[in-house]
Amino acid sequence: MGIFRLFHRHAKRDTNLRNFIFGIEDSLVSTVGLLAGIAAADLSSSAIITTGLVLIVVEGLSMGIGSFLTEETSEEMSGDRVQPAKAAMGGIVMLFSYCIAGLLPLAPYAFFPAKIAISVSVTLSLLGLFSLGLGTSLYYHRPNPILRGIKMLLLGGLAVGIGMLVGKLFHV
Repeated sequence: MGIFRLFHRHAKRDTNLRNFIFGIEDSLVSTVGLLAGIAAADLSSSAIITTGLVLIVVEGLSMGIGSFLTEETSEEMSGDRVQPAKAAMGGIVMLFSYCIAGLLPLAPYAFFPAKIAISVSVTLSLLGLFSLGLGTSLYYHRPNPILRGIKMLLLGGLAVGIGMLVGKLFHV
């Protein structure tokens, strides 16, 4: 639970927690969707892994920068004193949570043929989503941690499922 030390338990507006959850959730869903789509196109394992790494790094940086700029703008618009260090920390949390989480759905493509890796990747991503909902709920002593884990799994899983369906419908 060392990563959770970045978060302040009683802060009303916890930028780090929001960025941590958002980064992991978005990375798991986006990465598994892209990887399943390109794996279905019968690309080589090295092409799938390279594409996955490019996505993770570019999107992680984009999400981190977006978080930083959004936090700064939000502080300016609310009349609060802009705290660049707070905005930067939020961006860093977003960047690292996105990049680390993206490795979970990517890893199976390094060890299995693409047809098997798709299932393993989706399963790991769904387990990751459940664990994220459960873990943050337990840490913050929220009611019904199992239900919160299931909620995260179902909502993220819905996005993954729709992405895979679109990929199948428009697969050329």
